[in-house]
Order: sequence, then structure tokens, then C-alpha cells
Amino acid sequence: MRKFVLCFLVGLVCSASVIAQVKTLPFSKYITERKGLQNAYNAISIQKNATVAFLGGSITYNSGWRDKVCAYLKERFPATKFHFIAAGIPSLGSLPHTFRLSRDVLDSGKVDLLFLEAAVNDQVNGTDSVTQVQSLEGIVRHAKTNNPLMDIVMMSFADPDKTKLYDSGVVPTSVANHELVADHYQLPSINLAKAIRDMLANNEFSWEKDFKDLHPSPFGQELYFEAIEDLLSSSLSKAGSKQQKVMKLPALLNKGSFTRGRYLSIETAENKNGWELVKSWTPEDGLGTRPGFVKVPMLVSTVAGSSFTLKFKGNAVGMAIVSGSDAGIVSYSIDNGAEKQLDLFTQWSKSLHLPWYVLFGSNLADTDHVLKVTISTEKNQNSKGTACRIVNFLIN
Repeated sequence: MRKFVLCFLVGLVCSASVIAQVKTLPFSKYITERKGLQNAYNAISIQKNATVAFLGGSITYNSGWRDKVCAYLKERFPATKFHFIAAGIPSLGSLPHTFRLSRDVLDSGKVDLLFLEAAVNDQVNGTDSVTQVQSLEGIVRHAKTNNPLMDIVMMSFADPDKTKLYDSGVVPTSVANHELVADHYQLPSINLAKAIRDMLANNEFSWEKDFKDLHPSPFGQELYFEAIEDLLSSSLSKAGSKQQKVMKLPALLNKGSFTRGRYLSIETAENKNGWELVKSWTPEDGLGTRPGFVKVPMLVSTVAGSSFTLKFKGNAVGMAIVSGSDAGIVSYSIDNGAEKQLDLFTQWSKSLHLPWYVLFGSNLADTDHVLKVTISTEKNQNSKGTACRIVNFLIN
């Protein structure tokens, strides 16, 4: 139980008679169990062999709540053999997650329990609402197709922008979409964005002094863990020894959802003009990088006019790049259609080679296509160049 006390000092002595305790809000108000975690319980408690995966951004990548969840499960179920998959990568939201799901999570074997968070980066990265739904639904359906018995917990973490929206009576779009998909597929969810906002309003703690950042302090990490522990304790206790049950997938929320998202190798690009396949790319400008997006193969060009074509089959196509201080603009067309442009420079590119996922097209006919990409002679006024560094192509 959380304990927040206001202690008035008399000299150097804190008297119990002058301790005022704030009545705290329970996390249960912000947890929706829906169908619960019956299948995960069977794998953990009965089969005693379970894989638990954590898919998210920097709040999942950093040490804190994730480590505490792992320790809790091992302590509560000491006879169970656990395999934990830490698949958090800073800066990435739902769109990247749906295309990296296979490689970073599903290829590791049968996953029994998946923790999924993307609300912070979806909000910060400006991912539009439709793409959020297509991506989140794509992750859930892809995961459930891979293992129909997988249980998934969807989490919306806190940040100052969400707090301000809640203060003005508005539900943040990314939170609403997490809850929309969770409800449609009857998945447990935890709205920590609303919980933290309400606890701040209840004067239980301070953002500046206690929580400190959207990358929570140890204090904030403990709060996140306590909420997840509440869900696990309640849902796993209710599960009992019932038989595992496969839920029939409902109709799609969005027919264009990325339910079969995957990476396509950069080596599949054809008719390359002005491009170099770098076997292990590292920056030469001293800017920061992200795990998985440095010392890996990249298709690179810094010269305007460089072009390539890509043959693919599916209804969506894009690319995962690193966007640094010299990121350029690319022109592209699909099946000789109208030419469009994408500016690869972001608000963070001046200080970081940011992993950035862009779509060239979605809701295409699910058939064979040809994409053509050319680096434009134009560039963002804040960029130092016309570079394009591709880590993977994205196909659905």
C-alpha cells in the first residue's frame, strides 16, 4: 500500500502526533480486467513454463517496473520456469511495434503473456489516430494468430501532455485508442495516465519532486509496478485451474489494420543508383543513437537524386530509418502513381539519430506492387543535408 505522509519537524524530531496522511486512490479504479489472464495463469501455474514479453518504448526499455514484474512473478511462482523477453526500444510507438513484432517478440517462441505500451510515444511522435488503431489492432491480431492462447495487457503510461488534457476534460487520443482496442478484444488494460493525473490532483505526490519525468523516477517506477501487481494479483487469483480457452477474434475495427506486419530486408531494393549498403553503420557526427539502430546494416545515400525501386506484395509499405541532423526529403510513387514527398527530418534530429518509421502507402490492394524512391533536391530548412539511411523496409 502506498503511504504518503506530511511530516512537520519540531527541531530534529518528527512526532507521530503531527503526521498527516493523505487518503490514496486505489489503482483498481484504473484497471479493467475484462476476460482476465486465464491462459497466462495456466501456462505459469499449471504448465509451470511461461514466456512473458514486454513490448514498448523507453519506459519499457529502462530499468524499473519491468524488472519488478519479473521479480514478482518469479517470487510468486518459484516452481515455474520463466523466459522474459525485453523488447522495449526508446522512441518507438505502435507503428514501429507492429512491424517489429515478429522479429523482436514472436520469433523467440510461444509467448504466453505480453505487456504492451505505446501511448506515450504515439502522443509524442504525433501518430495519427487511424494509424494508432491500425497498428494496435495489428499487434493484437498478429500476436493472437501466432498464439491464440496469448494473453495481452495494454497499458497507457503518463506524461505531462496527457495530464493537461485530462485536466481540461479531454481523454488523450492515444489512451482512448488503447482502451478501444483492449475493449474490442476483451484484453486487460491499465490507464496509468489517468491514475497518475488523479493522484496528482489528490495531492498524493508531486510530478516535479517525486515522479519527475515521463521516464519515471524510482518513485514513479514503483507506482507503475504496484498497478501492474494489482492486476496480476487479482486476475491470476481469479483464474484458478479453468481450462485454457481460445477466443474467436472479432471483426476488424479497421480493415486496413497491419495484422501481418513484418520487416523486409534492405537487400531486396533494386535499380539502386547512388546508394551504398553499409554492413555496420555508425554515425560520424557524434550524435546519439538507439539500440538496434546502430552497428547494423543500412542502405545509405546522402546525395540528392539517388533512387531505387522495391517490389513487394501486400497492402502497406514503408521504411524504418534513422533520422539525424542531415536527414533529407524523399519523393516516392507506387505503381507509377502520383509522386508524393516525405520529409525525414524530425524535431529531435538535431541531437539524435532517431529511429523513425514512415509509411509510403496503406490500404492498397493486397497484390504485387512496385515502389520507387528518390532523394529530393529539396530539404528541410533545419537539416544539414539530404541523407536517407534505411534500416528495414516495412510490409504488411
